[in-house]
Amino acid sequence: MVSPWRAGFLDGLRPEEPLTVSQWADKHRRLSSKASAEPGPWRTSRTPYLREPMDCLSSSSPVQRVVMMFAAQTGKTEAGSNWLGYTIDHAPGPLLAVQPTVEMAKRLSKQRLESLISETPCLAEKIAPARSRDSGNTMFSKEYLGGILLLTGANSATGLRSAPCRYLFADEIDAFPSDVDGEGDPVALAERRTTTFARRKILLTSTPTVKDFSRIEAEYERSDQRRFYVPCPCCGEMQWLQWSRLKWEEGRPASARYECEKCGERFEEVHKPRMLAAGEWRATAPSDGKTAGFHLSGLYSPLGWCSWEQLVDDFLRAKGDGPALKAFVNTRLAETWQEDYAAAVNADGLMAKRLAYEPGVCPEGVVLLTAGVDVQDNRLAVTVWGWGDGETGWMVWHQELMGDPTQVEVWKQLDQVLATGWATEGGKELKIAQMAIDSGGHCTHEVYNYVRERVRQGVVAIKGSSRRNSPAVGKGSKVDVNWRGKVLKKGVTLYQLGTDTIKTTLFGRLRHNEAGGSLNFGMAADAEYFKQLTSEKQALRYHRGFPIREWVKKSGDRNEALDCAVYGYAAMLIYGRRMNQATMWQQLAQQLDEGKKAPLRSRKQPAPAAGPGFVSNW
Repeated sequence: MVSPWRAGFLDGLRPEEPLTVSQWADKHRRLSSKASAEPGPWRTSRTPYLREPMDCLSSSSPVQRVVMMFAAQTGKTEAGSNWLGYTIDHAPGPLLAVQPTVEMAKRLSKQRLESLISETPCLAEKIAPARSRDSGNTMFSKEYLGGILLLTGANSATGLRSAPCRYLFADEIDAFPSDVDGEGDPVALAERRTTTFARRKILLTSTPTVKDFSRIEAEYERSDQRRFYVPCPCCGEMQWLQWSRLKWEEGRPASARYECEKCGERFEEVHKPRMLAAGEWRATAPSDGKTAGFHLSGLYSPLGWCSWEQLVDDFLRAKGDGPALKAFVNTRLAETWQEDYAAAVNADGLMAKRLAYEPGVCPEGVVLLTAGVDVQDNRLAVTVWGWGDGETGWMVWHQELMGDPTQVEVWKQLDQVLATGWATEGGKELKIAQMAIDSGGHCTHEVYNYVRERVRQGVVAIKGSSRRNSPAVGKGSKVDVNWRGKVLKKGVTLYQLGTDTIKTTLFGRLRHNEAGGSLNFGMAADAEYFKQLTSEKQALRYHRGFPIREWVKKSGDRNEALDCAVYGYAAMLIYGRRMNQATMWQQLAQQLDEGKKAPLRSRKQPAPAAGPGFVSNW
C-alpha cells in the first residue's frame, strides 16, 4: 500500500498536462440550467472570440494580465468561470475572486460557483460538499488540494488584504468604489496580493462606464489593445465590426445589415457564425507582452443571444434619452460614455428657448411649487420652481432679496415669498409646499432660527455634501439640541445634498430637453439669470492618481441661480418622500383640481400675510 504522503509527493512532481483553458473547458465544463440559457457541454466554438483571452490565462502563456472590455452578455464572466475551474483542477494555487460588493460575491458563489463545481466531476472530486464537516467549502472560501479560492467584495478592505494569492479575478471593475475604507483603490489593493508570485495571473473584466473614469478603459489602453477581426462574407476583407457601419431602413430594425468597409456590400447576420469561426485577434498597440487587452462589442454576439435587430431596436428606444443612451453605449457597444453636459449647455441657447409665460405665473402642468434659497452675505437669492408629471420643471420666479441675513428684515421678505399665492394658467392658486434654504454659508445660526419656526410650513435646512458620489438627498438628521444636549423632536432637520449629483442631473436634462423631466423657462429668466445658471463646468482632477470629475465655477461668474435650481430640485425630492412615488403627480393634480392651495401642507401654523400685489411689485 502506497503511503498517502508518498502519493502526494509524487503528484507534486508530476508535470502539468499541457492543456489550455479553452481545451480544459471543452473537455470538462458543463453548463447548468440554473446559470445558463444553453445548458450542456461547454463549446468554445459557440463563442470563438473567447478562445484567445482564455488561453492567455493558461499556465503555459507568458501573459500575466488579461483585460476584457466586453459588452454585456458576451460570455466574459463564463470565461472567468472556466479559468477558475482550470486553476482548481489543473494549476492549483491561492486564488482571489473580487466582485463589486460582498453581496454580489455571495451571488457569484451561489449561482455560478456551486453550479460550476457540481456540474464538473473533476472539480466535485477536489472540493468537498458544503454540508460536510470540516469541508473547507463555505460561501466565501473553497479549499482544494494545493490552494484555496477566496471570494470578497471590492467594498471590503479586510477581504482585499486578507491573504496573498497567485491568481486574481476582478469582475466588473468599473462598478468598484474609487476608495475602500480610506485605504485606496480596490484593484490596486487586490493586485498587491499577487506581487510575491513570479507566475501570477490577473484577469480584469468589465463593461465600461464614463470616459476618463472607466477603470477597464484605462487598463485596456495600457495593453496591446486587441480587436477581433472577421472576414467579410462578400470579399473576404478582414475587419473589426463597428457600430457606425451597421445600416438599416428608417423605423425598421429588422432591416439591419452590416456594410463592408472595403467592398461596400451589405450582408445579413446569418453569416455571423462563419465570420466568428474565421476571426482572429489582432493587437493594435505595442505592449511588453505581459498584458493582453481585448475589446468586444455586442455586434459579435452569437446568433440567438443578441441580434443586430435587437441592437438597433435598443438604440432607437434609447435615442434622445441621455441615461438610456449611456446604458446602450456602455453595455451594448462596450464603449465609454462621454459626459460633457455643461459644454453642451450655454446661456444663449437656453435664452432662445424661453417660453412665453410671465413671471410669477404657473404654466399648465404645474401641480407643485418649491423654492430654493441661497444665502449670501448681503442678500437672499430665491427661485420658485413649479413641478409636474415626470419631474418636468418650470422656473416661475427668481429674485434677490437685499439685506443682511444677520438682521430680521430680509427674513421678513422671505416670509412674504412663502405666504404668496401663485396663480396657475387654469385660474387656480398654489403656495410653496417645500422651501430649501442653504445653511452651509456664514449665517448658519440665522438659517436654523428661521427654519425652526417654519418647519410645519415646509421649510427645511440643507447643506451640500463634500463626499463624492453622494445621493441627491441624504437622510435628514436632527441638528437642534437643548441646553442638556438632548435632540429636539420638533427642531431643525438638516438634509445633506449631493450637489454634484443634482447638477449632473439638471445639466443632463437641459441638454436633452425632451418631454418628461425637462426644465423650462419663461420671461422671469433674463440673460443674467442664464449666465448664472450655466456658470459652472465639470473639471477633471486627480486624487491619489485617479481621475475625479467635479463641478467648478467659472472665474468671475456668479452662480446663485444654479444653486437655487439645485435647492429647488432637492426640495421637490424631499417633498416627494411623503408620497407614493407611483401616484404622486396624479394625487397633486387631483388636489389642485379640488381647489387646495397648498398640497398636503399643514395648516396648524398659518403663513404670514403677504403685502398687496407682492409678486407684481417685484
